Amino acid sequence: VREDGREGDVFSLIGPKRYDAPWKDIEAQGWIAPAECVEVRVTLTDAERMAYAVAEPEERYKLCSTAHTKIAVVKSILARHRDSPTLIIGAYLDQLDELGEALGAPVIKGSTRNKEREELFDRFRAGELKVLVVSKVANFSIDLPEASVAVQVSGTFGSRQEEAQRLGRLLRPKHDGGQAHFYSVVARDTLDAEYAAHRQRFLAEQGYAYRITDADDLLGPAIG
Repeated sequence: VREDGREGDVFSLIGPKRYDAPWKDIEAQGWIAPAECVEVRVTLTDAERMAYAVAEPEERYKLCSTAHTKIAVVKSILARHRDSPTLIIGAYLDQLDELGEALGAPVIKGSTRNKEREELFDRFRAGELKVLVVSKVANFSIDLPEASVAVQVSGTFGSRQEEAQRLGRLLRPKHDGGQAHFYSVVARDTLDAEYAAHRQRFLAEQGYAYRITDADDLLGPAIG
């Protein structure tokens, strides 16, 4: 999937597709973990809505997708999956740094030295770290089979490919046969919600359904 529509070019570069199967079929055969996809919709505060309304068009998506309101929701999700290896994934470094500080979790981004990055990944794989905050570096070439929960707080506009890559981080079969959980925290009535709907389209074609829930419902008592 490419947003420029040029995914067909791959066939002239490496040859024809030999086999194709929907993700849900592969899941049913046990090759990938079952996954629950949840979109959590948050309401901007009055101040955040005003800032969004008067912002320049090119700044609007960043403003709504990095809303401070999302932090409480991320904390609530972590409380519900307290013992599960969890990735917090976003596109904006200021937001990731803020989340890392609020959660007491390390942040991995492009500027993180390879040695430090690998040490953190190893600690996550070993179960020493339960939460990692990661930037787009988590979209590609990272093998973290232990991860069973991902919380997406911001993305690259409406990229369907990125959505698939991020869910793909969770789909390695779990040793206990458990389910993966993929959350997207989205600001309602903004570009954030519009882009989220576009990003989800590819996964919907693969058979995944997003359950929509309100942040106010999620911010109740945590469950085990």
